[in-house]
Amino acid sequence: MKKKQKQYILKWEMFGIFFLVVVGSLLSFVYEWSNKSVLIGILGPVNESVWEHFKLGFWSLVLFSAIEYRFIRNKTSNFFYAKGLGILILQGTVLVIYYTYTMFTAEPILVIDILSYILGCSLCQIAAGYRVLIKKNYSKTMNVLGLSVLFIHAVLLITFTFMPPKLQLFQDPKTLTYGISRSNSSILISILMVWSNTNLL
Repeated sequence: MKKKQKQYILKWEMFGIFFLVVVGSLLSFVYEWSNKSVLIGILGPVNESVWEHFKLGFWSLVLFSAIEYRFIRNKTSNFFYAKGLGILILQGTVLVIYYTYTMFTAEPILVIDILSYILGCSLCQIAAGYRVLIKKNYSKTMNVLGLSVLFIHAVLLITFTFMPPKLQLFQDPKTLTYGISRSNSSILISILMVWSNTNLL
């Protein structure tokens, strides 16, 4: 890959760090801003659990990737592999730092959580994104694998919003609750049933 192409991609990945941090920060409030809309709860955390905060990095990366792809798709053949690997690194960084420091503090510290998210975004965009994007072409299998990671991650985030396992990862440390409220889940199920019946007619 030529130097100019590398610089072009690097600029996009650096901008991506800023994008992920800003958009991810905004996503942390959208559920409350929407008056706890069930549909918005798919995109933003519905409680303070570690799992729910994975939405911040994931959906902001998906949005950024949708924009970025239009501009760099002809300059790399490793796009989806880079993004799939990137989200794993981002979420893994946040997870490891959180469970490491809470072993000593016994409770979350907002400043550390914010810094770990920024670090995760940086590693996602540079260690995974840039480094993979500028490499020689990987096999198509790696791109399929990366795309599969993104798809599975999206399915799990949506599913566990409404039906989370009763594990610490999914539990709000303040309210000790899991996922979205059952009343809101029932509303969504009712809407989906009505929509499904309408289409069948």
